[in-house]
Amino acid sequence: MPVLDKQLTVFAPAKLNLHLVVGEKRSDGFHNLESIFLKADFGDTLSFLPVDDQNSIKIVMEFGEDACITGNSSLTDIPQEENIIYKAVSLFRSKTGFCQGLIIKAEKRIPAGGGLGGGSSDAACALLALNQIAGSPLNFDRLLELAAALGSDVPFFIHETNAALVTGRGECIKPLKTPRMFLTLVNPGFPSDTASAFRLLDNYRLQASGGNKTSIPESPPFTRQRSASLRLRKKDFTNMYNDFLPVFPEREKSVYNGIIAQLMELGACFASLSGSGSTCFGVFNGKDSAENAALVLGKKWKFVRVCKTLLK
Repeated sequence: MPVLDKQLTVFAPAKLNLHLVVGEKRSDGFHNLESIFLKADFGDTLSFLPVDDQNSIKIVMEFGEDACITGNSSLTDIPQEENIIYKAVSLFRSKTGFCQGLIIKAEKRIPAGGGLGGGSSDAACALLALNQIAGSPLNFDRLLELAAALGSDVPFFIHETNAALVTGRGECIKPLKTPRMFLTLVNPGFPSDTASAFRLLDNYRLQASGGNKTSIPESPPFTRQRSASLRLRKKDFTNMYNDFLPVFPEREKSVYNGIIAQLMELGACFASLSGSGSTCFGVFNGKDSAENAALVLGKKWKFVRVCKTLLK
């Protein structure tokens, strides 16, 4: 089996959910989703360095200012065995027998708990890099199986596509053609826990239904139409939304709605929340308008970044 003889460095892009509808809860405990995922040219960097000690894994996490913006004090306290990159390496080794010793350095820029898929992207990039180093022992379908075992968002990052209609619990991915989009990302400085957000959503729907079994809304026009054409146009933004926005406590909800409103006032053609929070984003037609919005919002919020969608 091939081995790595020099450092390999890969980019792990952030994602954002341009659109997110949460469906019914499944028998496996997950919810069905309908979402539009986009990859951005902002993200983490993973470096793989070979060492002589077979089967050894050392994960070195370097947290930049961006990654720590949410004030998540547990970032440096996570045992290595619970790190999703470590889990990806261990899973890959268990399926392939690949045993080369590695030091993996992760330069983290994606805010933790920010709805931008940092951990999922890192895990997928680790699987792809290891498969490359090991001489491609796993085909695409097997890589997707491993990715799904690591998390619902991980399979998207295995695909080469930079935009997709994502359904199921995240494993059903249909590539989308997209225009170039300039994005202004704004994080309010606090994290959002995904599991807690789903519980809030379930409780919100239960209360709205008067205590009866939650009625899940019909798929919105966007997903019904795009499943046929698989092309995203900017005029489609009018049919997009995020099911999580109404369910948060008033403090978080008012912060999110305030940022989104200001992004729209500053010229965004669409603005929303990514994932279950906590990062908001605005879509702009040009780089100058995105940067102008960032300049204004940066006077209040510490994390404000301008990026663009990746295009093949």
